[in-house]
Amino acid sequence: MSYALLASTRYDPFLTSCVWNNDVDGPSPYLLLHYQADRLIASAALDDKTFRHGTTLSNVKALCDKVVREHNDSMGETALKVRVVLNPSGELSATATPAKAFTSDPTLPSLFNPLTDVPPTPVLVIHIDSQPTSDTVSLKTTDRRAYDDARIRVGLQPIGSLDPPADDAPDDVILYNTRNAVTESSVCNVAFYRNDRWVTPPLAVGCISGILRRWLIEQHRIFEAVEDELTLDSIKDDEWVLVSNGVIGCRLGRIKLHTSTETGDYAKD
Repeated sequence: MSYALLASTRYDPFLTSCVWNNDVDGPSPYLLLHYQADRLIASAALDDKTFRHGTTLSNVKALCDKVVREHNDSMGETALKVRVVLNPSGELSATATPAKAFTSDPTLPSLFNPLTDVPPTPVLVIHIDSQPTSDTVSLKTTDRRAYDDARIRVGLQPIGSLDPPADDAPDDVILYNTRNAVTESSVCNVAFYRNDRWVTPPLAVGCISGILRRWLIEQHRIFEAVEDELTLDSIKDDEWVLVSNGVIGCRLGRIKLHTSTETGDYAKD
């Protein structure tokens, strides 16, 4: 087996003030952790000949609590990115790294209307990849080669690299498949504003089934695109894009089309 299943979440005490983030135990400092556990369990079940069962919200939360205690201050107030890995053996492991704390509801950017609202700041700069990618799937795994390759093409470093990006590198890059259908960015699900609403690529095009993507669809903040609605030729220079993942929440960016093959880093999912 060449990969393990992956879940990246955020520990942030601010999230306990967000009622929508509550789980079965009440207010939670983890960003939609119950959705993360659901995805791990469902993904493992898709390959039950490889992955052993036994993952539950309870043991995922216990593992996260343990790694947070090991990496946090005595008051537990430091925000952290928590990376949970489910190996084929059924073993769960986790690591944590510091993150900038939230000061407002991380889903608020999904309410932005580009036609009527005052543009927020800061705004991410996002490029489109220079070639299609054909081997992405809806499972979130430790195999990130396709995403790292796309990042390198625009001057960004692979996830986890300590090397600096190129001077003209964007904040992220959007991938598309061999049918020119937009899929996702290198670290986020994406949505574009079409016909007075945010629309996101369907899972069938090869994008990851992001946990915040799921929540946004359930809350009718974003909607799945119809076939061929989000294609490469439909993306315009300087248009708005909503990006989301289980670590950064929602952020707004603008597309910068470019012709160079060399084509602020932000929190990674």
